[in-house]
Amino acid sequence: LGASLGQCCGGHVSVLFEHFAASVKPLLVFGAGHGAKALISILSELPMRVKWIDSRPEQFPEHIPSQVEKCLTDDPVGEVTQAASGSFMLVLTHNHQLDYELTEAALKRGDMGFLGVIGSDTKARRFRQRLSHRQFSDADIANMTCPVGLANVPGKRPMEVAVSIAGQMIALYQAQQPASPLSTAADWSEIKQLLEV
Repeated sequence: LGASLGQCCGGHVSVLFEHFAASVKPLLVFGAGHGAKALISILSELPMRVKWIDSRPEQFPEHIPSQVEKCLTDDPVGEVTQAASGSFMLVLTHNHQLDYELTEAALKRGDMGFLGVIGSDTKARRFRQRLSHRQFSDADIANMTCPVGLANVPGKRPMEVAVSIAGQMIALYQAQQPASPLSTAADWSEIKQLLEV
């Protein structure tokens, strides 16, 4: 500082670098019913880039969190084909046939980070049978999680379902977090030595 700017200040500076992984995960939420509305209120507080998709304008609430992108479309299945590779996807619509079409489109892609479908065990069995008849392999079908949500968080109320699904999303993105580069004492001591030079 003295040599380059003509200053006569003394002293020293310590700098701490902290690494925060850029882990905002893209998530497509199909359906704007009661369960999805409750879920969106939780997801909007998490490090996820949420795209909320439905064909029914009256189903969306007046206020949508700024972190959530509302997508009103007559072609929800088309949104699957345009999604970024590795995106998470939740299928929560009011229509079983649409749920199936969305599920099939996601499995055809083969590169979604997670595919969760709301429903009962009976619905899950029917979807697996239909997919098998459409020549999807057992490995392909295993990429569908139906019913979506944590099994140990039961309940049928919209907020209970939302908490169960949100818990599963949190567990998924936390599991994908890279290890911190400052996780060991050796790493920190090396950085500290560099800063003291």
